[in-house]
Amino acid sequence: MKIIYNDGRVAECPEEMELEVLRHSAAHIMAQAVKRLYPGAHFAYGPATEKGFHYDIDLGDVKLSDEDLPAIEAEMQKIVKENLPFKVYPLPRDEAVKLMQDRGEIYKVEHIADLPDDAQITFYQQGDYIDMCVGPHLTYTKALKAFKLTALSGAYWKNDQKNKMLTRINGVAFRSQDELKEYQRMIEEAEKRDHRRIGKEMNLFMLRDEGPGFPFFLPKGMALKNALIDYWRDIHYAADYVEVSTPLIMNRRLWETSGHWDHYKDNMYATKIDDEDYCIKPMNCPGGVLVYASQPHSYRDLPMRVGEIGLVHRHELRGTLHGLFRVRCFNQDDAHIFMTREQIPDEIAGVVHLINQVYSKFGFDYFVELSTRPENSMGSDEDWEDATNGLKAALERLHMPYTVNEGDGAFYGPKIDFHLRDCLGRTWQCGTIQLDFQMPLNFQLEYTAEDGSKKRPIMIHRVCFGSIERFIGILTEHFAGKFPTWLAPLQVKVLPVSDKSMDYARKVYQFFKDQRVRVELDDRNEKIGYKIRYARQIDRVPYMIIIGEKEIAEGNISVRDRETDQTAVYSLADFSAKLEKEIRERI
Repeated sequence: MKIIYNDGRVAECPEEMELEVLRHSAAHIMAQAVKRLYPGAHFAYGPATEKGFHYDIDLGDVKLSDEDLPAIEAEMQKIVKENLPFKVYPLPRDEAVKLMQDRGEIYKVEHIADLPDDAQITFYQQGDYIDMCVGPHLTYTKALKAFKLTALSGAYWKNDQKNKMLTRINGVAFRSQDELKEYQRMIEEAEKRDHRRIGKEMNLFMLRDEGPGFPFFLPKGMALKNALIDYWRDIHYAADYVEVSTPLIMNRRLWETSGHWDHYKDNMYATKIDDEDYCIKPMNCPGGVLVYASQPHSYRDLPMRVGEIGLVHRHELRGTLHGLFRVRCFNQDDAHIFMTREQIPDEIAGVVHLINQVYSKFGFDYFVELSTRPENSMGSDEDWEDATNGLKAALERLHMPYTVNEGDGAFYGPKIDFHLRDCLGRTWQCGTIQLDFQMPLNFQLEYTAEDGSKKRPIMIHRVCFGSIERFIGILTEHFAGKFPTWLAPLQVKVLPVSDKSMDYARKVYQFFKDQRVRVELDDRNEKIGYKIRYARQIDRVPYMIIIGEKEIAEGNISVRDRETDQTAVYSLADFSAKLEKEIRERI
């Protein structure tokens, strides 16, 4: 596949760039199609993304719907068949502005004004469509062989809600039709696994207009959530963490000291108490710092590992809310480790081990990114360099491959991000390790060193699940609601065949309830075939206990396994032992 660079060179495309170039070119072809169909359209940004491409467009009074996408797609197919060449040329700034003004591209004119004075401004043209772009692109439109428009959404110009809401058209592009078909197959499978649908079917949680972005967990969802939290507590106890709980609301001065007020206030909810400004916490770390500062510490106390499952609130735009994946309040499985500089490598290694333990438990593999200093940061160059080098040294000591994500660190320090892969190959950023020199400085934290001098501790912020709500959404889709026995919101369902077996079924139900098993009795007046299908397909319960006259006569139970759909006969004691082992060992 040949591509054209912004200096006019034509060359073979490096394999690792192929998808990006295809998708970027698809965005331009889509924009050309939109311009043909809607001549009054004005274009903002149209990048390739990790999952496809999109273009943000000002369509004036025109309101697109999903029904309009096939027409745009058909026009794109025409442009592809026309086999238009992509041509590139540079223009001086004043000529570039005039060209965009003459074509009514007001957003491009504003974009040019944001560029550095010495920036080279290049344009790519295919047919009658001209777009300002740095490229590279395909050499001819016919090279785009497999694409599909997928959805419409809204996007503010420059991602600023004070600006106009534009129409975002999303799409995907691949090297071949076979790759596109495989993508569509995965999308269909993902739709079947959608945690919002499964959560509703299984009565795990609900989302209401009375609280957009504030999920309600129902009894079965709470059982699942508590099982996950119990696991978290067990592994943290074993790793010598202590657990605390810090207030939901604290005054503005605290958040000014921590740096959140200057760097994060647009995402924070605020209120007034006794005529003083207070904030609902978006993060747990300042509370954890106050716990450390509440008493003096010596080097013998360090490392001090302090965990908290804290409820946090963050303001998210309503249009970005998505099930449990993007909410406005969630429980974060935080921990803050206070340590000496010399303890950094060992503590990071310990956190990596813990995160690996968690992801392995659920069958996830993962890859690691090192995120470096962002533009909007606090602290000295020296501290940032020391913190970044500390994380690099820890990763290299662990022989852990990683990529560098420039400029995506937290405002107070660099971080290691863990991106897990689910059974569909999708990636999710969950675990993170952030090394922080700034907050201990801001709060003047100290410990007494071995020589009696006062020194400042270093702080690690880290999570394993990230947002527990989001992790539940990921697990729901990963397992398609068929959670392992220890985690399943309903572990056993007792299914009497008829009224004649109801008394024995109640005794079996009570037996397992007394064993603290999450069990239900289906005493509805329905046929046994319906009860089995409901338990397996809707409740997705790991084990169904079928009670009929034979089981009553022999004093045993027939157990149908969700995974194999096979039925085996057990004594109550034997099946109870099997179940207890699965729950205790979390298998």
